[in-house]
Amino acid sequence: MARGLRIAVQMDALNQINVAGDSTFALMLEAQARGHRLWHYLADQLDWEEGRVVATARAVEVMRPGNAGEPHFRWLDEPQRLDLAADIDVVLMRQDPPFEMAYITATHLLELAQAQGVLVVNDPASVRNAPEKLFVLNFAELMPPTLVTRSLSAAQAFRAKHGEIVVKPLYGNAGTAVFHVGAGDSNLPALVELFGQVWREPFMVQAFLPDVSKGDKRIVLIDGEPAGAINRMPKHGEIRSNLAAGGSAHATELTPDEQLICARIGPDLKRLGLLFVGIDVIAGRLTEINVTSPTGIVAIDRFNGTNIPALFWDRVAMLKAAQ
Repeated sequence: MARGLRIAVQMDALNQINVAGDSTFALMLEAQARGHRLWHYLADQLDWEEGRVVATARAVEVMRPGNAGEPHFRWLDEPQRLDLAADIDVVLMRQDPPFEMAYITATHLLELAQAQGVLVVNDPASVRNAPEKLFVLNFAELMPPTLVTRSLSAAQAFRAKHGEIVVKPLYGNAGTAVFHVGAGDSNLPALVELFGQVWREPFMVQAFLPDVSKGDKRIVLIDGEPAGAINRMPKHGEIRSNLAAGGSAHATELTPDEQLICARIGPDLKRLGLLFVGIDVIAGRLTEINVTSPTGIVAIDRFNGTNIPALFWDRVAMLKAAQ
């Protein structure tokens, strides 16, 4: 019988995750159930030393707590220095944004490790080149009307053309700093000024889709193929449907338009080594492609009786065998 995989998980601190809905934790549970061994480390514990990429990591066991307050993980040994290419088979890169220089540096280091033989999922170069709100611009025909700018006059002209708009930072996550600006709202100049003070990058402006009140669909694709979806409903008085912003998850199925979106983008995701991707669709229009640490698989599996982590690790095993 073949030995299990040695898997290093680059993610946020284990004691800070929401076990009930965390996708990375679900992936770790399935990996462990298959006999794979797990190590955990933080992105800032990744080093380059004399030609090798090294992580200060700890072997870990994860478990689904039976009652509130029970532990969901335990360390199996003290921190150790792991040469990723020599000591590890697969690196699961799953730390949350912000997508800034520390994140980008981690992708460069993991790209070096991948060149030496370890499989990194998602592909680090593709993660670096596919920030959620910029990569999606490659599929503009699937999107709502969109503007990326730093210019107040451009934003005002866009609003004059499309009416109500949504303004959001390019590198935000979890619905942070997403603003709905009405056609006659006098706050747009102040909002553009604020964005310019807080972020050095341009911001995104999109035509407001009123059907967001009916939900923002998160569709998960594994190796370019749709694996399931949830419909995220905003809470009363909100336009943001992100679960982290108070949205609620509901069972759903893919519409023909959403199936066409997946068919359009799936081959590119597969070609780029973006194995685990979450896309956001409102009223049949693609708004984001999430490749860093997409979520939603726990709710999808709960509604549909599926096992997306099993599908994920099946594909990882195939990719590793093909290396």
